[in-house]
Amino acid sequence: MTAKTSQSGRKAGGRRGSLGEWLTPARTTVLVLVVLSLVFIFENTRTTEIRLLIPEVTMPLWLALLGMGVIGALCGAFFLSRRR
Repeated sequence: MTAKTSQSGRKAGGRRGSLGEWLTPARTTVLVLVVLSLVFIFENTRTTEIRLLIPEVTMPLWLALLGMGVIGALCGAFFLSRRR
């Protein structure tokens, strides 16, 4: 016995955009990472002093770590693009 399908190829009576279709493993992972990032930011709002060679800069800890993460991602992307 087969399910009836509509002209668009969907099963008859099926709901479009149900929660099961929207909540894929990749989207769930991204959602968890966003929540963890927000928790990290709100927990690390105090300022810290950073010394780079000579100048000393005062900035929020989360901003310094985000900057280092972006620099690391750019370096990784550069080396991966050079390999191809």
